[in-house]
Amino acid sequence: MSEVVLKKLEQTREKMIQCGLEKGFLNAETIRLSRKLDNLLNLYQLQQVGTEYEMKIKSIDYDIH
Repeated sequence: MSEVVLKKLEQTREKMIQCGLEKGFLNAETIRLSRKLDNLLNLYQLQQVGTEYEMKIKSIDYDIH
């Protein structure tokens, strides 16, 4: 799942930069893409924290240190 989000992150980042260069950084489309990028970054971070948490739980369950 995080690979899909990572790919969307990169695509959205590229679109946002291109839009900002062509239409300006205060353009509504650029701002929309920036917000979308923020949301994807938040989702990616939540996935990473969840994965780390799951790994900790598994190591505790099996007494792996």
